[in-house]
Amino acid sequence: FTVIAGAYGAGAVSGGCFNPAVALGIDVSSAGLGFGWCGVYIIFELVGAALAAVLFKVVRPADFDAEKTAATELVSEFLGTYMLVLTVGLNVLGKSKAGAFSIAASLTSMIYALGDVSGAHFNPAVTVAILASGRCPDLTPAKAGSFIGVQIAGGIAAAFTYAFIHQGATFALGPVGDSTWAGVGVAEIIYTFVLCFVVLSVAVSERTKASHLFGLAIGSCVTVGGFAIGGISGGSLNPAVSFGIAAAQTLNGGFFYKALIYSVFEFVGGAAAAGVFKVTHEVDTAVSEEKFSA
Repeated sequence: FTVIAGAYGAGAVSGGCFNPAVALGIDVSSAGLGFGWCGVYIIFELVGAALAAVLFKVVRPADFDAEKTAATELVSEFLGTYMLVLTVGLNVLGKSKAGAFSIAASLTSMIYALGDVSGAHFNPAVTVAILASGRCPDLTPAKAGSFIGVQIAGGIAAAFTYAFIHQGATFALGPVGDSTWAGVGVAEIIYTFVLCFVVLSVAVSERTKASHLFGLAIGSCVTVGGFAIGGISGGSLNPAVSFGIAAAQTLNGGFFYKALIYSVFEFVGGAAAAGVFKVTHEVDTAVSEEKFSA
């Protein structure tokens, strides 16, 4: 999944090696056309590996005889959201033919990597849905607010990163083609609802929780939404994505207020998912009571 996410996202920029052996092999095989760039690629790849090791220590302090703190969870949410939004931007600017699959693969990878650290929300609408569901006592309003803050910060940081990679190029947030704002609203609400409802069903519910396939199920919602409404609204489904896209677009004369409109639609979808979840998964309450009684 990480290779799918990176190859379609960054492939149009660097070729997407991500591996010194691959870089060296390609350079050697094409030595007749020139040789030497593999050295630069290898340096970048080793720097990336070193950053991964450092961040691994930060988000998993228990593995190194340290205590997990609130900051650990915030770093996790920032990192996961950053990678998601960066993959979105690189696929769009690189005109990827498999953007929905690449973005879903990025989300799936980060869910499995960080799910047991912070819950892997990576989406303010998901955080609101989980909070509104009332099924996660550890998620207080204050904690949810801090999650949302770092998610938006991660999205904006990622957006400026993809703009830097593509030498200042960005893209607009808004109706695609001749689509209307009404169409955008309906599309974003429905498919954000789908995403948040699946998260609640496979990662929160005591009865329908998918212990192993939850990441794949959640990531697949992005694929579904991307193909279904990508040609209408762009398929954001995430206020952090919306804020990031709009923030970067201000570099080229874009309007930031569009992120606020998208976010309203997405929060409505998340809240609706929580409401429906409470009805369809009412049995969870009985399960929790049985556990408490035991």
